[in-house]
Amino acid sequence: MTYWALNLVFLAVVAVVFVVVVVVVRKRPADARRGLAGVFGLTLGLLLVLTALFDNVMIAVGLVGYDEGRISGAFVGIAPLEDFAYALAAAFLLPSLWLLLERPRPGATRHERGDPE
Repeated sequence: MTYWALNLVFLAVVAVVFVVVVVVVRKRPADARRGLAGVFGLTLGLLLVLTALFDNVMIAVGLVGYDEGRISGAFVGIAPLEDFAYALAAAFLLPSLWLLLERPRPGATRHERGDPE
């Protein structure tokens, strides 16, 4: 099994959760949705940069290695592109779960809860 095949399993689960979040969040008032795209984008950008930095360091010092027959051959530095799937999954899954599991504060107004008007 290639690393991409393994990644597809995880990314498929993340995609399903993200689609559920999009459907749920669309029902919230516009001001409750404001800034969500920025949160996902900022999270993704930060995780990709950190992944590029630390994966290259870990590979360079010999902490991890890859079976050459199971990687695509595309690299960012010396890190195989497949490594970035985990950052992509985390950038979408963690904020998605946060939004799905979010509960209103006790005593919150209808507006603060995101109830439709």
